[in-house]
Amino acid sequence: LDTLEKWVTEIFSEIPNNGLPKPSFGHLTQPFDTPEFHKLYRVVPIRKVHSLTITWALPPQEQYYRVKPLHYISWLVGHEGKGSVLSFLRKKFWALALYGGNGETGFEQNSTYSIFSISVTLTDEGYKHFYEVAHVVFQYVKMLQERGPDQRQVIWEEIQKIEANEFHYQEQTDPVDYVENLCENMQLFRKEDFLTGDQLLFEYKPEV
Repeated sequence: LDTLEKWVTEIFSEIPNNGLPKPSFGHLTQPFDTPEFHKLYRVVPIRKVHSLTITWALPPQEQYYRVKPLHYISWLVGHEGKGSVLSFLRKKFWALALYGGNGETGFEQNSTYSIFSISVTLTDEGYKHFYEVAHVVFQYVKMLQERGPDQRQVIWEEIQKIEANEFHYQEQTDPVDYVENLCENMQLFRKEDFLTGDQLLFEYKPEV
């Protein structure tokens, strides 16, 4: 550690601090002409696969990293048990898998916008009924919206415990990747959250 500290000091101490605040693009909200999003785009894949992806452009969510609302919603949408979207679609033989969420980095989330996507891997039969599949997804999201999060603090706490366990018992990663990840976190989170801000859930705020 002493050697590493010496190297870092030698290499970085001469870089001047210009005293300028971190650049922010928060004033450039709603970059997408969202009415143009209300369309169905068909893309012919190279490999034989049927996939339906529904994408929403949302206000920036990075300020809520201690709450992680999109992680909470993706947990509910991606649930595979009884009463879930995927369970229903599998009974219809329309879908094989369903994924939803936001990577919380880069293109998917920044100071201007956040993107939330739900992707359904369809069967051949599901492809014939993709409108109905989309309708089921929207019905489920509408149900979550109408019922609200107030009755689901138990679920939020369950997610919080799972993420905490994964954090505390995670395998050692490649040191270079770890340092790179920490450097990114330093641009996004408060100092006390550099190590944990991208993984742990800290606060339950149903209004968010």
